[in-house]
Amino acid sequence: MPASTRPEVAGNPAGAEAVDRRADVPLWLQLRLVLKRQIESGVLVPSQQLPSEAELCERFGVSRTVVREALGQLVVDGRIYKIKGKGAFVAKRKADEEFVGTTMGFWEEMSGKGAQVRTRVLEQRRGGAAERERAALRLDTEAEVVRLRRLYVVDGTPTILVATALPASLVPGLERTNLENRSLYETVRQRYGLVPFRAERWIEAALPDREEAALLGISQSAPVLGIESVSWLQSGPPMEYYYALHRTDENRLHVVSR
Repeated sequence: MPASTRPEVAGNPAGAEAVDRRADVPLWLQLRLVLKRQIESGVLVPSQQLPSEAELCERFGVSRTVVREALGQLVVDGRIYKIKGKGAFVAKRKADEEFVGTTMGFWEEMSGKGAQVRTRVLEQRRGGAAERERAALRLDTEAEVVRLRRLYVVDGTPTILVATALPASLVPGLERTNLENRSLYETVRQRYGLVPFRAERWIEAALPDREEAALLGISQSAPVLGIESVSWLQSGPPMEYYYALHRTDENRLHVVSR
């Protein structure tokens, strides 16, 4: 790699940071922290290639095993990614999403941040409530729901796959309403005067099935976040139940406790 394009990495003769063999902290962890600081401070920028393993060994005076462990942990952290035959690169910083800690919808948040949000409606119909939906929405046995299944695509990347149920009595005719590339919350506010007042959400680790992975553009072994939510009207009754699968490689969720 020409000197003019070689990434500046702490630990080289011009750098201020280096690993310390006398410290109690393992060498791989020291190297990981040095590179992590370089990424966070902007010395190494998204998509920039890191030096090769051999170069890092030479600069820091460590073994290839140390370098590989440090780089492997940075991959796990989402700080870098590797391309076979080409090397390691700095990952794009994950965007923070706030919707999980508010009553704001995903569409509203991402659109408000200037992202291009598209939705594909995979299912939209009225029918009997499933047991989980009936319990969450506090519906009678015979009550029906409007069931939606949508895929959110943000700036060209499939991001969230969400299955939603709303009490049919609250949203008559919603099953026939065009929701392609439209906000559900804005639609029910305008048509029915419904605004979520509070929400309860549960988050768990999950793995997609074959169809879900294909829709999200990921492998079945890629971890996702499962988000279960119940939204309530100010007057009391539940307005919406959903379960979503959220990709974790492009974004992270931000929750503020109050």
